[in-house]
Amino acid sequence: MKYTYESKLAPYITGLIEQKQTDGFSYDSGEALLKRFDRFCLSRYPDATTVTFELAAEWTAAGTGLTDAYRNTKVSIVKQLSIYILSLGHEAYLPDSLTVKAYRPALYIPTRNEVQKLLSEMDKSISHNPIQRRMNKECKVLFLLYYCCGLRLSEGRLLKKENIDLETGILTILGSKGQKDRLVYLPDDGIRFLNIYKCDMESALPESPWMFPGFSPEKPISCTGVESCFNHFWGRLPEAQGLKKHPTPHCLRHAFVVERINEWMAQGLDTNKMLPYLSRYLGHKSPDETYYYYHLAEQAFDVVRQKDSVSKRVIPEVKTYEE
Repeated sequence: MKYTYESKLAPYITGLIEQKQTDGFSYDSGEALLKRFDRFCLSRYPDATTVTFELAAEWTAAGTGLTDAYRNTKVSIVKQLSIYILSLGHEAYLPDSLTVKAYRPALYIPTRNEVQKLLSEMDKSISHNPIQRRMNKECKVLFLLYYCCGLRLSEGRLLKKENIDLETGILTILGSKGQKDRLVYLPDDGIRFLNIYKCDMESALPESPWMFPGFSPEKPISCTGVESCFNHFWGRLPEAQGLKKHPTPHCLRHAFVVERINEWMAQGLDTNKMLPYLSRYLGHKSPDETYYYYHLAEQAFDVVRQKDSVSKRVIPEVKTYEE
C-alpha cells in the first residue's frame, strides 16, 4: 500500500521523490527514510512548512545507539530536501554545519584460506527445505563472485540472466553505485562454474529473470538473505570464534582487492600503473578509493607489503575517516 505523507512538508517530500525517480534513481532507501522524517515532523514539528535549524538539529541529533554512519544518512536526506525546497525559490535551512565526520568502521578481511573454508562449510550443509537448499547454493555462487570479481553485494544479487554472457565471459552491471554501468570480466574457472550453475537455475526456475532468485522467484534474493546466509556459515568456522569484528559479504570485495594488490607486489609489478585499471574494474570513482580498501586490511595483510620497499609511497597512509 502506498504511503501517504501527512506533514506540512509532504508536498516537498513527494516532489523530491518524484524528481529522484524521474532522474533514474530507484531511491527506495531515501523514500523509506523520508517516511520516518514525515512521521518525525508530524510528531515534533506539526506546523513546520519548511526545514528550519531547530527541526534539522533535532532530526539529526545523535541518540542512544545511533551510529555516525546513520546520522550522516539522516543529515544527507534532510539536506537533499532543503536543496529541493531552495530550488523552488522557497526558504529552507541547509544543514551543512550538522554533518559529522565520515566514518568507516574497521573491517576484518577474510584470508583466502578462510574463504575456502567458508565455501567448504557450505558444501557440508544439506537443508531439508528445498528452497533453502537452493538459496544456499545461490549464496555460494554469489560469494565466489564477490571474492573472485570484486562485485558489490547488490551488483551480484541483482544480476539478470540476460546480463551474463558466458561465451565471452562478461557480466554487464547496470545502474550500479552512482548510476554507472560497466563490464566485468570473469576468470576462466569462473566461467565454467557459472555456466553449470546457470544451466541448473534455468532448468529449475526457467520463468525467473534473475540469476539469483529470492524465496519468491519473481524477485531477486534480498540483501538480508545474503547477509544471513554469510553470517550463518561464517559463524561455524573456528576462525570466527573470539573475533570482535566479524566480516560481511562486502568484505569479500575488499579481499578481492587485497589479493590483487598483494599478487602484483609479489610479481614486482608497478602498482601505480595497475591501480587505475583495478579502480575502473571495481566501479570506483578514482584509485584513491581502491587504495583505501587496501589500507583497511593493513593489519591482516602485511606480509607482502613488508617486502615492498616503496609501499609507503604506493599505498599512502590515510586516517580511518578519510575518503
